[in-house]
Amino acid sequence: MPATRFILIQTSHAGNVGAAARAMKVMGFSDLVLVAPRWANVLRREETIQRASGATDVLKNARIVDTLDEALGGMSHLCATAMTPRDFGPPTFAPREHLATLAPPAAPAQGVAFLFGSERFGMRNEDVYRCHAALSIPTDPAFGSLNLAAAIQLVAYEWRLALGGFESVRPEPVEGPASTGSARTELADGQQVAGMLEHWERALVDIGFLDPAAPKKLMPRLNQLFNRAQLSPEEIHILRGVAKAMSQAAGKPKL
Repeated sequence: MPATRFILIQTSHAGNVGAAARAMKVMGFSDLVLVAPRWANVLRREETIQRASGATDVLKNARIVDTLDEALGGMSHLCATAMTPRDFGPPTFAPREHLATLAPPAAPAQGVAFLFGSERFGMRNEDVYRCHAALSIPTDPAFGSLNLAAAIQLVAYEWRLALGGFESVRPEPVEGPASTGSARTELADGQQVAGMLEHWERALVDIGFLDPAAPKKLMPRLNQLFNRAQLSPEEIHILRGVAKAMSQAAGKPKL
């Protein structure tokens, strides 16, 4: 079963963090990462603990990081949550439609991360661009905005359903048959892809292909291209080598 992580970006209300922990726990998930939350001590705040309603183990094991990059280690498939599709962003699906493609035995991903933006503004375009898919929960178009914890609960439920529900759940980690997943290629995680894209961006500037003053949407488009390719760590190294060679050919210092 793929590792699962819920990532909350710039959460501003402590109660939503606690409610998120509760929503995760009732669906059997425990890996929670907060990116630059409003409160540095949010995991210890009284409102957080009260809204967790007993899911204090999820809060205890949660991590707080400064950047999204730090939250993506080990996660090879990133799902944004967004009400509306973004130009140049990943394809948009209803959760059930997309999550069924990620569950074993067809699952290509070693780790699946679900990203949620701030309560007021949602996810930034730059963060959505990094994802392989955008999940849009079908709601009434006239009143479609969900509370953060409610959105997490729905996504967690749909993911648990895709994984087979609780009848097939065993204490993690689960050891399947020796042949299960043994031939699956290891995929690069979000941190590795982000680092490679930064390397390529510098190289494309070095050779004059990318104007940093008017970048348009080249890098988001390349991000989506590489996401579709489902790169392995070895392929990341090759692409970094190409970027290094481009910079050297342009007479720039080695990267």
